[in-house]
Amino acid sequence: MMDTDPTPGPSFTIAFVPGVTLAKWSKVWQERRRDLPLSFAPTAESDAVRVLHDHEATVSFVRLPVDDTDLSLIPLYSEVPVAVLPKDHDLSLVDSLGVADLADEHLLQDPDVVPEWRDVATEVRDGSRRALPEMRSIEDAIELVAAGVGIVIVPQSVARLYGRKDVIARPVTDVAETRIGLAWLADETTPDIDDFVGVVRGRTARSSRAPQEEPEKAPPKERKPQQKPKAKPFTPRQGRAPKKLGKGRNRGRGRS
Repeated sequence: MMDTDPTPGPSFTIAFVPGVTLAKWSKVWQERRRDLPLSFAPTAESDAVRVLHDHEATVSFVRLPVDDTDLSLIPLYSEVPVAVLPKDHDLSLVDSLGVADLADEHLLQDPDVVPEWRDVATEVRDGSRRALPEMRSIEDAIELVAAGVGIVIVPQSVARLYGRKDVIARPVTDVAETRIGLAWLADETTPDIDDFVGVVRGRTARSSRAPQEEPEKAPPKERKPQQKPKAKPFTPRQGRAPKKLGKGRNRGRGRS
């Protein structure tokens, strides 16, 4: 008798780019949907959409902007940009920076990634920019920052993820913030995806996107019109004669 492989159970795979933290959402999901365990796929930014089209992930946390063709996409939150510098850099003494402060630095990224820096950079303007060294990841780039080769400008969450004792990060006030969004294939939206979107958006377990699932309310009771009480007929009090009205104030008084 031949052995057969067990039928794989249902899966719900979440892809996510560097810097995204899933702990809060995955905890809520596990409390509500014990029937469907999550699996996680750390993904490079360049692959965050591809994994959906290749069915390697059910949903994907992407760093915007991305090509959203055939996707459903909801923006979630913004990220503060920071410059990562060697710890002993002169600019480490200030709390925040502008791109003008970084104009003479060597950026270890494609200048088009940070157009605000590109437009003021000395090495771009005078043509002295040298070729970038080989780097396989942002982690490699930050290692070169620590060695004094150059700087990078990345979201704060990424700088925190790859933080080292020999580098520092400072906010850059005039570089546009990036945004994180949640994406999935529009034609493959399922109730499970709807549930996960609800978790990410903070909906409670009892809330629902479908109006027909709302609990039915009892119809309001009809209120009968109140009847006005009938006026009682006037009955003069017994034992007292009705007063006679005179024509003048002193009528009925005797003369002295």
